[in-house]
Amino acid sequence: MKSHEQDLLTVCECIFKDALAKCSTDDVNMMRDLITIRKRITHEGLSFLTITLPNFGKDFERCLSNGLVTSTDFLGWKKRLYLPAFLQGFTRLVFNVETGGLSSDPDIAAIEGIRQIAYTFKKLSLPCTPERESMALSGFKEVECILSDSVYTGDRNLFNKVASLLWGNVFTESYDPQSHSPKHGPGQTAEYISGNRKYSHRTWYERLEPFFPSDIFLMSCVTQLDDELDGLECVQFVRQEDELPVRVVCVPKTLKGPRIIAIEPVCMQYTQQALASYIIGKLETSRFTAGHINFSDQSVNQKLALKASSDGLSATLDLSEASDRVPLSLVTDMLSSNQDLLDAILACRSTAAQLPSGETLLLKKFASMGSALCFPIESMYFYTVILCALLESQNLPVTLRNIFLVSRDVYVYGDDIIVPVSQVEIVMETLTSFYCKVNTAKSFWKGYFRESCGMDAYAGECVTPTYLRHLQPHGKGATSDIVSWIATSNLFYKKGYWLTSQYMKICVEKIIGKLPIVLETSPGVGWHSFQKGFSVDRMSKKLHRPEVSTYVVSPVYQHDPLEGWSALLKFFLKSARRIEIQAEDEKHLSRSPRSGTSSMKRRWTTPY
Repeated sequence: MKSHEQDLLTVCECIFKDALAKCSTDDVNMMRDLITIRKRITHEGLSFLTITLPNFGKDFERCLSNGLVTSTDFLGWKKRLYLPAFLQGFTRLVFNVETGGLSSDPDIAAIEGIRQIAYTFKKLSLPCTPERESMALSGFKEVECILSDSVYTGDRNLFNKVASLLWGNVFTESYDPQSHSPKHGPGQTAEYISGNRKYSHRTWYERLEPFFPSDIFLMSCVTQLDDELDGLECVQFVRQEDELPVRVVCVPKTLKGPRIIAIEPVCMQYTQQALASYIIGKLETSRFTAGHINFSDQSVNQKLALKASSDGLSATLDLSEASDRVPLSLVTDMLSSNQDLLDAILACRSTAAQLPSGETLLLKKFASMGSALCFPIESMYFYTVILCALLESQNLPVTLRNIFLVSRDVYVYGDDIIVPVSQVEIVMETLTSFYCKVNTAKSFWKGYFRESCGMDAYAGECVTPTYLRHLQPHGKGATSDIVSWIATSNLFYKKGYWLTSQYMKICVEKIIGKLPIVLETSPGVGWHSFQKGFSVDRMSKKLHRPEVSTYVVSPVYQHDPLEGWSALLKFFLKSARRIEIQAEDEKHLSRSPRSGTSSMKRRWTTPY
């Protein structure tokens, strides 16, 4: 057995024993499951933990939702009567062994324990096999073929009526791009330009010019316009046929399949951010969408999912390939009531994508993940389709009043959707007719299990598992692994998984030494306590406060000097967002953080 497999096996054994203890049972037969886990990890490797066990968890959730275990559930697992032999000590606390039916009083601790065992390793940050990446990229291409009018079955007339009334009353004024500040994101770009170099970039697409004039968006002030070395004459304007396509890449998601990201060119990402902030601001304040389309506050969906798991009145839906299934043609229809806004959106939308193989596709979708406009536009699209379904199912005419009334029961956070159970079938049918793909394995409307925005709930109780996202660290240089294990250990501690938390704590302290007890708000890393207590190593004579000696995580910087007009441009852009500039590195004009890297340094800091 490989070392990392042995490490994860030890974690899995601790989780199993903790889950067993929380169920208040000492059934010796349950310990046979540990033997099964050891054998299967030995023969199957990480795939047992990252793929097989999560599939077991999906079957378990489906049985919870249906209230019954059938012969078609848990295929591939040996069964004893109706229930799988594996984890039967837990499942029989939830289902009847002889009938497969749901118990009259299912053990919540057993439900939470089964899900924790099944899902702990699902999101390990590891690369997929080349075969799985190839399958994901093939799926990306196939979706492009689906987005054609030949397979479109939705009521486009109804869609256009609803969209015109709804968004025409959300975006009431003519859009002026010059009144909104753009910004550069922290991520990668199609040109491989990063950090401060983004502010010195002087490539501009011609079709951006009518909506995002280069003299305003690229120049820091009027004086710069005529600068021979860095003025407007130094800007290279690119025709549409010569534009750089988005760069499609695979990034780790689960070992079952990667996440597909489309990395935008610098100028497109820059202008998209200006539009995104405007659109999100409107959606978060309009009476038709405020609190119902959310972008930063997941707690709305989480609270509703918890409530729905108790009263059963709402369904939680999840969409697969969500962003890739939003067609440009329908987005164009959706925003036709505000032509100025639509034209600006289309101007900064990339039209082609280049796959890792070098193949270039002309995009029929609006945008993939990676575009700053992807999330707000897809949310608007799903919201519109769902309102069409509710109006049609209730036989209501398309009026502004009726749109407002039916929207009160709809909540959208990206591809996490909450709708009334009474309307769930027509909503799923309508979403499907508008190219969307409902992920039935993660959508729930029967029984008392619900899942939305990281909240997994059963009968009013939170049963969300804690995910292990990094392999066990084996050296001080593995900063991200160490920080992740500290955070995960604290999460297990809060859940009452004492053995697991203690094992992870020992592993970390073998590498970096003893850590103090700190509060969650402390800038230093350490262990958390239910008593809200904290360690004190000394009293600061200068700051007159208690302090501890512990590690503080900070970015790793690279030499990245920015001077002249470009530095002034960055200052003005940051000044437009005062919250960001206050947290800006004081040396931000001479260095930039290296993406995806961090370091840990021991220093004196406050424990609270």
